[in-house]
Amino acid sequence: MNFRNYTIPFEINSEYSQSAAYFSMEFAIDQSLKIYSGGLGFLAGSHMRSAYTLKQNLVGIGILWKYGYYDQSRNQDQTLQPNWVEKNYNFLEDTGIKFQIEVDSHPIWVKAFYLNPQTFGTAPMFFLSTDLPENDFLAQSISHRLYDSNTATKVAQYILLGKGGAKLLDELNFERNIYHLNEAHGLPAAFYLMNKFKNVNEVKKRLVFTTHTPEEAGNEKHDFELCYKMSYFSGLNKDEISVATGLKTDEPFNHSLAALRLSKIANGVSKLHGEVARKMWGKYDGICEIKSITNSQDFLYWADKELYKFADEKDHVNFDGRKKYIKSQAFKTVADQTGKWFDPNVFTMVWARRFAGYKRADFLLNDMNRFNQLLYNSKYPVQLIWAGKPYPLDHSAIDIFNKLVYESKKHGNMAVLIGYELELSHQLKAASDVWLNNPRVPREASGTSGMTAAMNGGINFSTDDGWIPEFAKNGENAFVIPQVDYENLSIEQQDLQDLDHLYNILENQILPTFYENPDKWREITQNGMNDVRAEFNSDRMADEYYQILYNH
Repeated sequence: MNFRNYTIPFEINSEYSQSAAYFSMEFAIDQSLKIYSGGLGFLAGSHMRSAYTLKQNLVGIGILWKYGYYDQSRNQDQTLQPNWVEKNYNFLEDTGIKFQIEVDSHPIWVKAFYLNPQTFGTAPMFFLSTDLPENDFLAQSISHRLYDSNTATKVAQYILLGKGGAKLLDELNFERNIYHLNEAHGLPAAFYLMNKFKNVNEVKKRLVFTTHTPEEAGNEKHDFELCYKMSYFSGLNKDEISVATGLKTDEPFNHSLAALRLSKIANGVSKLHGEVARKMWGKYDGICEIKSITNSQDFLYWADKELYKFADEKDHVNFDGRKKYIKSQAFKTVADQTGKWFDPNVFTMVWARRFAGYKRADFLLNDMNRFNQLLYNSKYPVQLIWAGKPYPLDHSAIDIFNKLVYESKKHGNMAVLIGYELELSHQLKAASDVWLNNPRVPREASGTSGMTAAMNGGINFSTDDGWIPEFAKNGENAFVIPQVDYENLSIEQQDLQDLDHLYNILENQILPTFYENPDKWREITQNGMNDVRAEFNSDRMADEYYQILYNH
């Protein structure tokens, strides 16, 4: 293939003819392609699959991380051990394209690799690497570790994604009308375009922005002088940068705010998050309109088709049998990792996602008396599973993971698993009768793990945050922990009330229904399955990006 005059290798659906490039730091495409950490990557991966299903005129642009995020293994005592292992992929095609971009006032070489749409059923994708013999070690290390902890390296990674991705499109002679930034990591693309067109309005015609962070403090800021020194702004002078972004050059550079001022339109990732984002950023002048496009996941990839078949046929016997079967298959992984054999007939609740403080991974353990009563309830036996990847240098999150590991050693019906990537995620969705999600409201912008749990017969049990208000009908397709007065209560008071509500619902509604009213349980399960298939399939999301953002 001649990549110097690249064309999309399939016939494009005329409904999606607007040309777009989608920039993301991570994509969860396949278990074997380890270039993702968590929800942002899972979301981007489903988007790329749906773009292929719908035959959209879209390409994905990311970075080929030599060591991935990290490999999650165990120390001798079973606690968390991060490892970085070199990855090699023979299914990525070397495009033969190498070019230079400026980073830290030095030219560095960038090579582009290609993922054919046929390989995993995705939009065409290009991945950038600086791990080349032409570069010195510092330049090579830019594409080594996803979300590197070194600030300068992290800024260089943003430059590689944004500036490198935009320049790649020029190298491909592959003009795009839309540059879609999935989070603000790829923002240097805007300054590359500004330098190219010499006109900020030409940038605003092309740039659209998806924000995922519902707290202003969580949106990244870096020292302006560091960004300037590192060639983040593609040679623009300080006055040009300040005029274009409305930001002062003697203050930290706010990537998200700059993206909102340089884009023609942006979106939050749930209806609730859209409202939060509009309120949060509305105090600033010059920002673009912020719409809502709720995150979703790819039904074709995630859903257990046999479960849906039996549900559609109202074949209760085979539906129940299928759910127990996929639970038992997942429990083989539990046994392999922990030596604990779980029973598919026993109620199983799973908490699995990225470890972060606001997600409250160890929330159940905040009341050890009720936690032990739950684990040793002879009338309503339970099995509990945790899994997830903390950031490798987030020591407080690692401490929570290790706390759960130590506690699990005391109980035969509690397990903590490692390696939370696509394959284990899929297994744990199948393992769950209930998918527990208890973030502190309103910290979760969307959250998508519960969508794929529902696609595998797991009932969502969640605080009322993110996508849940759009989906959940309490007691009909999910169980919802009611909102408390999050604005006026202290965090300690919020946690106490949330935990009391959680245990009350679990003890008085969920467990009695599971064991005493299996017909009602099946009805709630199938209602969730049907509702998530209708509204939270990423085909709907990918279509809305065209209708609401790209064609704006």
